[in-house]
Amino acid sequence: MELGELKTKILALLKTDEEFRYAVAGMIGYDEILKRLQKHDEKFEEIVSILNRHEEILARHEEKFKEILAQLKEIRESQSRLENRVNSLDNRVDSLEKRVNSLDKRVGSLEERVDSLASAMIAGFAELSKFAGITFEEFVRKFLTASLQKSGQIPRGVELTRKVIDDEEIDIFLEDPLIVGEVTAHADTPQEVDKLLKKAELAKTRYAKEPRKILVILTAKREVAQEIQRKAKEKNIELIIGRIID
Repeated sequence: MELGELKTKILALLKTDEEFRYAVAGMIGYDEILKRLQKHDEKFEEIVSILNRHEEILARHEEKFKEILAQLKEIRESQSRLENRVNSLDNRVDSLEKRVNSLDKRVGSLEERVDSLASAMIAGFAELSKFAGITFEEFVRKFLTASLQKSGQIPRGVELTRKVIDDEEIDIFLEDPLIVGEVTAHADTPQEVDKLLKKAELAKTRYAKEPRKILVILTAKREVAQEIQRKAKEKNIELIIGRIID
């Protein structure tokens, strides 16, 4: 049978034979389904491949995440150790501050005792200076020279002297280190501080540096002494008063 006749026969069967028509339709539909399934299979394989790549990427990220977690754990442990050390250091600093405060009080008390002792020595030795044949001013220079040498504040062999600058007589003087001092047997007014400051300013101008200022008073009335003490503290003057009288 030729192809033309076969086609004619098939078309006739499709028109007249319902069972044949359903069979052909089923075959045609199944083939289409197979093609579509094949396409779906290809698409599914592509999706699976993409998912596999994503899983590999996710696995790498999981490893990196684990590393980050481990590093964070180490950082927390280091931070904890550092906090413990800081707390320990804080405790030690607090303890040290307490010791320093205690030492400051002891030093302050000692300075008061030293000042009191210096005042007592000035008052006592001033009386002896009369029998030694020297003036109170000369005694103070020798006393301060010995004291400053012993404490290492001035070199051995160097002595405090008297100095005249621009017609102003300075009772206690040393050029290096620059020291300017005033000595008086009795202070009636707080102007003794002003006299010393004037002489200190002359020395500062002459030698171009700030002098150490010392004021020694043998006796002073209480109200005058209090004002002198206030001004001396304000102007950074080292003050020794032998006796305070009412």
